[in-house]
Amino acid sequence: MSDLYRSAMQARISKLPALPAVDDEGDEESEAADSLGSLSTGVGPAPMPSRTPRSARKRVPNASFAPISASNFFEQATQVSVPASGLDVRVYYTPPKFADGTVMVCHHGAGMSALTFACVAKEVTDVSKGECGVLALDCRGHGKTTHITEPAPDQEDFSIDTLVSDLVNTIEVIFSDRASAPTLLLVGHSLGGSVIVRACPILQERQYRITGVAVLDIVEEFTLEALPMMHSLLDARPEGFDSPEEAIEWHVQTHVIRNPASARVSVPAVITPAPPDARPGTPAYVWRAPLRATASYWTSWFTGLSSKFLIARTARLLILAGTERLDKELMIGQMQGKFQLVVIPGVGHMLQEDDPTRLAEVLVQFWRRNERVIVGVKKVGEL
Repeated sequence: MSDLYRSAMQARISKLPALPAVDDEGDEESEAADSLGSLSTGVGPAPMPSRTPRSARKRVPNASFAPISASNFFEQATQVSVPASGLDVRVYYTPPKFADGTVMVCHHGAGMSALTFACVAKEVTDVSKGECGVLALDCRGHGKTTHITEPAPDQEDFSIDTLVSDLVNTIEVIFSDRASAPTLLLVGHSLGGSVIVRACPILQERQYRITGVAVLDIVEEFTLEALPMMHSLLDARPEGFDSPEEAIEWHVQTHVIRNPASARVSVPAVITPAPPDARPGTPAYVWRAPLRATASYWTSWFTGLSSKFLIARTARLLILAGTERLDKELMIGQMQGKFQLVVIPGVGHMLQEDDPTRLAEVLVQFWRRNERVIVGVKKVGEL
């Protein structure tokens, strides 16, 4: 939320049940050809403050920004058929190594993809010594998630209720047996924070055990104030790139992502080869997510987020980037001890990519406190 607000204001399982793992040999190239758009207002990471002109001459790809395969960070990459949503959902998964382990279910923000959590997933596995698994998914219109039936609808439904249903439906397919399903810790970045907070009570009603919700770098009031700047921010970013390497380099050099290692695995999932019928002069790779087409949904995505977060019947964690301000509702909630607040210094809006080690430590500590709770010690948010 810091980069977001400032830039806008300035200008029990060991494998997925019944889901065959996808062979990711050669997937490095396809992940590299899959990169998504980003901005900064809670709808995506921050772009350049003004349009970056593309050189008339194509550049030789910089090998130091070559894509890295997701297979280095997750044990499985799987397409999950979710008929209730009409989607074939791309899921990246590292299961817990123990029968009573917990799975962190991660939902990305608008214009991003599941691979924004790649580095964090590996760190969580290391920090928790395998007790915590990580499952990250591409939401509709993003990454490798596609519609089951073709052709896809002309107008994608990005309403918050639909995104929440997609997440719930996907979890019900993956963990269809509630009795043997692992405990879930819901983690959401930016728009993903709104999705997981709203999904929490629905999953609880359907008998899933939720040990907590962790919202990453989104505060309702400031995001809503920043939304009018969104179209200007979209206009400011490049139309596309001549190679995945160029896209990665742009994200790093503009500090959209401050960690080159993370950018090399996450950025290729946010671009896609330009269509064959693209107009002359179109870059070879363009943004995958149709962010401008989601404009009618922006306000509804975030309205009511603070109140829904505060009434979630589970432990609550809010993680922000840099020195932050809370809106009035969250300030009151914090003073009442309704949630845990952690501020990570030296990161931007993409805090899960900028400092995955620190974020993994915070998430695992939060999980240990609330899942491995000691008798007599209250969970975060319990009065």
